[in-house]
This record gives sequence, structure tokens and C-alpha cells, in this order.
Amino acid sequence: MAKKSSIEKNNRRRRLVDQYAKKRADLKATALNESLPLEDRFEARMKLAKLPRNSAPNRIRNRCEISGRPRAYYRKLKMSRIALREYGASGMIPGLVKSSW
Repeated sequence: MAKKSSIEKNNRRRRLVDQYAKKRADLKATALNESLPLEDRFEARMKLAKLPRNSAPNRIRNRCEISGRPRAYYRKLKMSRIALREYGASGMIPGLVKSSW
């Protein structure tokens, strides 16, 4: 199990990303719009830089929903390899069977 503080920090980041998503998208569109004057685009970049760092989507860490483990994460199932093995062995994931040959 990961530290609760790490899990909560990641959850705070998720909330910030949701909160600032529209503002960030508008500023990015303005900054990348070639038809606008250079001063307006630069001003949009400066406003974008003033936003909280943790409001950027690339700051979110994919973590296992069950254990909070940050590594060996399966995106499709939103869980780590260890949790996947435990749940698969107990028959809690439909269609997943232990392989043997």
C-alpha cells in the first residue's frame, strides 16, 4: 500500500486539473493562434505560466485504484500488476484466468 499522503497529493492534482482545464485550454488556444498579434500570444503564455503547476495534466501520476501503487500500472484496468494477480486469482475479474501450460 502506498503512503496515504502520496495518494492524496495525486487526488489534489486531479481536482486542480479539472478545475483549471477550461482556462488552460483557452489560454493555450490563444497562445498557439498564429493570426493573433505577438503581444497577445505572449500575454496568454504569461497567464498560462501563472497558473498552478499542479493544474497541468502531465503532473498526474497513474496509480492503482486498490493499492495506490504507482508502478506496473495497467491503464485499461486501472490497477497494478500485483492487485491484478490477486483479484484474478480470486476470480473477481471476468475473463481472466491463471495461465498454465
